[in-house]
Amino acid sequence: MITETFKRHAAKTLPDFIFPVSAILSPSPSVDPHNLCNQIQMPQTKTSPKLHQETTVIKSAIISRLIVLTLILLWRTLLSPYDTSAPINPNCLSNNSSQPNVDLQQQHVLLPSLGSAIESSIVWDSVYFVRIAQCGYEYEQTYAFFPLLPLCISLLSRTVLAPLVPVIGQRAVLGLSGFVINNIAFVFVAVYLYRLSVVILKDHEAALRASILFCFNPASIFYSSIYSETLYALFSVGGLYHLISGKDVIAVLWFALSGFSRSNGILNAGYFCFQTMHQAYDAVFLRKRAFLALQVVVGGALRCICIFVPFVAFQAYGYNNICLGHLPNNMSPWCKARVPLLYNYIQSHYWGVGFLRYFQVKQLPNFLLASPILSLTLWSIVHYAKLKPEIFFSLGFCAPPECKDSAAVFFSLAGNSSNSQENSNLKARKQVIKDGTSLLPEEYKLSAKQGYLSAAVLPCILHLGFMAATAFFVMHVEVATRFLSFSPPLYWFASYIMKSPGTGKRWGYIVWAYSAAYILLGSLLFSNFYPFT
Repeated sequence: MITETFKRHAAKTLPDFIFPVSAILSPSPSVDPHNLCNQIQMPQTKTSPKLHQETTVIKSAIISRLIVLTLILLWRTLLSPYDTSAPINPNCLSNNSSQPNVDLQQQHVLLPSLGSAIESSIVWDSVYFVRIAQCGYEYEQTYAFFPLLPLCISLLSRTVLAPLVPVIGQRAVLGLSGFVINNIAFVFVAVYLYRLSVVILKDHEAALRASILFCFNPASIFYSSIYSETLYALFSVGGLYHLISGKDVIAVLWFALSGFSRSNGILNAGYFCFQTMHQAYDAVFLRKRAFLALQVVVGGALRCICIFVPFVAFQAYGYNNICLGHLPNNMSPWCKARVPLLYNYIQSHYWGVGFLRYFQVKQLPNFLLASPILSLTLWSIVHYAKLKPEIFFSLGFCAPPECKDSAAVFFSLAGNSSNSQENSNLKARKQVIKDGTSLLPEEYKLSAKQGYLSAAVLPCILHLGFMAATAFFVMHVEVATRFLSFSPPLYWFASYIMKSPGTGKRWGYIVWAYSAAYILLGSLLFSNFYPFT
């Protein structure tokens, strides 16, 4: 029924192209998922294919969110939630809270049933984000949830959606704000991923496939719920795109905001570390300019510090609220540490996160749940290392003639120098970003044609590998599905294997079946307060 309804809707709203989303929900022999992304028929006009494909990505992102939200409503209607405590909302502990008394508020709501329906969809970690937006950080464990999403929710609920408070209630408006923010932000993530993919892969079709795969990724339920994954993905992918585009200042700001939304945002500083290594290498060994190398190192260090600032500031905020002004005997143990790090203590004390602490027999089902995403991650890294060992194991520092695409193209000093030759290289790089054509210097042209196997993918591969290792050895492993779901190399590699000669069709079925199964399973379990990643 859902599939038929959606197909009728798509026929009305998307007349200019054919998008077989029904293959995701109910694959049939007549639809080849390997060619799913290629079956989009673009209008024949004089405008660029990139513009048409970007429009297709936007439409696909919107459609995917509508499908997920429809599934949430369906499962919530047909099934009873495992835990019915979602609507419970006691008054804020702080006497200074600007929010009205909950009991008094509910008496004046015009549509209490609608408000209750929205509140009942606030489950799992969404409860924390909404509570923080409403009352601030009341308990020690709430500091595990970073403040960017709660701040955005609070701002939207007090401005644009404020007129809805008398209609559905304050908490329902907060929940609605979270849904609106994340579902709109998801569309921007998809667009940035497409633009980044065009620049890195130099292949519009591969970029389109990767972006549509992201639109229907296995962790889709979290991108349409009140979770921080969407904002984190937006500022991580967007920051990487700006970095690749040579806009280092904007990239620093976006990466810093990713660290303001999730703790692992600080790992994005690794991209600047990679850039700094290559620029320092260029300055010392190729240009023979030691002072320039010093400038590069100092500049890279300052950029990394800026990315770390939100994380450090939030830890200091927690220390000020929890530790200062308390007697030593009443202080939390982490307050007395030489380096008082609140986040690590909360993860270890309240959620049992730690190195190998999750390696227990009873956790085998969770390892199985995470095995598809971890297997895809491992395969993507091993495949790259196997086919490009001279780049992978040298971190891109190998030199011609062994590998002509070693300089990691977009991480050279071309964008930071002033002489005419380097400025021409920078203009060529910007032209590549603008229209996808290869105007790079001769030694980079090979890299520009290699798609997933190009040297420019290497820093993203390294970032993905570190995050995957953290998810497997340190975190609750079932979180890996959403923890890694934003990573561009996963979709680049999936797009790559779907076009492999001979086996591409089979892998197309597997990839789409995996995504569809997790979308259906996630929307069913998560929305009804059952455990899911």
